Amino acid sequence: MNSKKEDRELPAQSGRVADILDPNNQIGIRLRSLYAAVQEEVIPDRFLDLLEKLDHVERLATVQTGKE
Repeated sequence: MNSKKEDRELPAQSGRVADILDPNNQIGIRLRSLYAAVQEEVIPDRFLDLLEKLDHVERLATVQTGKE
């Protein structure tokens, strides 16, 4: 009776092991880790300044286009 329960658990356990060893799963784990690390990085001031300048130029273009 006990062996039947063990037989039912083995495929699930071996399935989990196969998932861990699957190269696609490994790539997914590493990509998620990299993405999480990038999310935590601080945005450099120089990049923020460039974005601010771009917003300013876009606002000016919108105003000039609206007046014409």
